[in-house]
Parts: sequence; structure tokens; C-alpha cells
Amino acid sequence: MTLTAAAALVLCQPQAARADKFQACVQGLWPSAKAAGVKRETFDRATQGLTHNPKVIEQATFQPEYKRPVGEYIDRAVSDKRLETGKQMLADNKELLDKLEAKYGVDRHVLVAVWGMESNYGTQPGDMNVIQSLATLICSGTKSKFARPQFVSALKILQRGDINYDAMNGSWAGAMGHTQFIPTTYSAYAVDHDGDGKRDIWGNVPDALASTASYLKVSNWQPGAAWGYEVRVPKGFNAKGVSEKKLRSLAEWQKAGFVRVDGKPYPRPGDKAGLFAPEGNNGPAFLVLNNFRSILRYNQSNSYALAVGHLSDRLRGGGPFVQAWPTDENRLSLDQRKELQQLLVVRGLLEGEPDGVIGPMTLEAVKTYQRNKNLPVDGYPTLTILKALRAEG
Repeated sequence: MTLTAAAALVLCQPQAARADKFQACVQGLWPSAKAAGVKRETFDRATQGLTHNPKVIEQATFQPEYKRPVGEYIDRAVSDKRLETGKQMLADNKELLDKLEAKYGVDRHVLVAVWGMESNYGTQPGDMNVIQSLATLICSGTKSKFARPQFVSALKILQRGDINYDAMNGSWAGAMGHTQFIPTTYSAYAVDHDGDGKRDIWGNVPDALASTASYLKVSNWQPGAAWGYEVRVPKGFNAKGVSEKKLRSLAEWQKAGFVRVDGKPYPRPGDKAGLFAPEGNNGPAFLVLNNFRSILRYNQSNSYALAVGHLSDRLRGGGPFVQAWPTDENRLSLDQRKELQQLLVVRGLLEGEPDGVIGPMTLEAVKTYQRNKNLPVDGYPTLTILKALRAEG
């Protein structure tokens, strides 16, 4: 054996050992799967040659609805392009949405907003194999408690024949299809709307939207009610210290000085609402209702529920929030982010039309600018970077 071959063997050993450890962990999941009614042939087909996927761990540690400032998250979620496409989806699926509203009582604008938020109307449903993603979470110890029942449910979905292994793709967390159902939610609430014998949320829009409507209905959705209202906080009130879980009737909130920003009365003053003011007194504040809490069943993030509610209002014809999100060194407004992108485009560091969405291309352009100016390189689009770009003309 040559020295090079011997060195390669040594280098491969740790990786091989890790692969063996991963496979041993996966095989250790068989007793739970068997107890749930999964056949051995199903288990073996799904786990044969399964490997650890490091991208799953990367994405598990960065979730934009938890990491980004709320204002930036909302601006990205309710973009002009998503609004334009959503309105087209409302028109294209009018007959279907008529039926779903009549059957489940869930507002069509909310259904389309969830669709837009979850997969950008089916264009970004996720390309990670669900079995591999869930096995990676379990065997790495990352969100293992969540992933174990999802893994078993995913195997049962394969066994039932709703989807085959190669097509069973989704997000890092195993969320699947047009409206991103995790396996346990799929098993409990997915719907075969078109009656073809399969609950196909991956390639069948009627099944996907009907499944979402079904899930929101059992999540205590109230037909005809709003998700919440943007409100003005009375002077002297400290909004930062109030939890949205503390409920009072809208009539009580109004008596305390919390009025809608458009000046309209609350149509259902007896409904119970909590105050959600993510930036305290320095940004928009909302009285959120039962349907906001129903949306939270989909994703336990207040930012996400706010984005779905706001996108549904905009699809219905409503306008932007009246009160502006705060800006500081690390939080640029939408207009500031667009300006920064435009200045990077002018300098040849970025391509495309500025949209205010801080994605990988913008981050890399900022890094290049920082390198060129001998600045610390972190890619973060701060107010200092914007001012420096402005000063250069």
C-alpha cells in the first residue's frame, strides 16, 4: 500500500465510522415503526443507504420567522410579487375556493395566503427527502423529540401509497407539499378532495388547499371573523410588557383607548383579543383574535401568523400597515433595503431589480463591498454600509 493510499484510508475512517453510527441509529428506529404498524419491507425500502444530511441541521438552526426582525420578515413575506401572484391564484382557483369556503368556512384569502407563505404557491415546496431529513434530526439529536413521531408517520404515508419514496420531498423539518404539512398533521387532517383515492398535497392543488381548510377548521377557525386589527396604543401605555395571551374583549380594549388605525368600529366587540406589539411602542401594534391563534396551529410563530393575516388582508384589497416598523443600525426599512441594493447594482456588485429582500445574492454583494473597503466581512446590510454607499455617490 502506498503512503498516499494509507493516508486516504486513515482520513476515510472517521467518515465511515460516522456513517456506520448513523445507520445504527436509523436501524434502532425499527421497533417504534413496527409497533405503529409499519411493515419491514416499507422500513427497509425507505432507509436503505440513508445518509446524514448536514443541510438539514444548518436550516434547523436558522428559521427566518424567529431570527429576522419582524418588520423585515413581514416585508419579505408580503412582497409585491407574492401579492401579484396570490391575486392571480384567487382568480384561477375561484370555483375551487367557492367550494372550500362553503364546506369548511375558512376564508379563501387566508387559504391562499398560507399557500403563498408555505411554498410560494407551489413553486418552492422543498427538495429534501422527508425520510432522510427526519432521520438526520433524530440521529443528530436536533429536534429529535419532534422528529421521531414524524418519521413513523412518514413511513405509514409511504406504506399507504399516497406518495412514493422518491417523490416524498419537503423541508428540513419534513413539511410537505403545496401547504407544507408535517407527516402527523397530514395523517390526521389531509383530504382527498377530488376523490381519486390519494391525498396528494404534492401535486394536486385541490387536495392541498382542502387539507389546509380542513386543518384550520379543526383548529377552531371562526367563519366570518377577522384574525386581528392594527391599533393605536394610547399614550403612556407600555405595550412591550403585555402578552398577547392576556385576553380581553374588543369592547374592553376600546374602552382602554385601543382604537383601529383606520378609525372604524370593531364589528364584533365581544370577541376576545390579545395585544401583540412585537416592537413595543416603536412599531405597529395589533389586537389579535381567535383566528390568529388558529393560524398559530400551523406554525408556532407570531411573526408567521401575522404575515399570513396581513397577506390575506392585502389579497382582499387592504393596504399596508399604517404605522412604520422601527429602523436602527441593524434594521433597515424596506425602502432603505431597496436603496442599498440599487447602490450595489450601480457598482456592479449585484444583478437584478431591487426588491428589498435580503437574500444570498445581496449578502454576498455586501461581503464583496466590505472586502473592497477593507472592512470587517460579515455580509450584514447595516445602516453604516448604506451611508457609506451613499457617500460614494
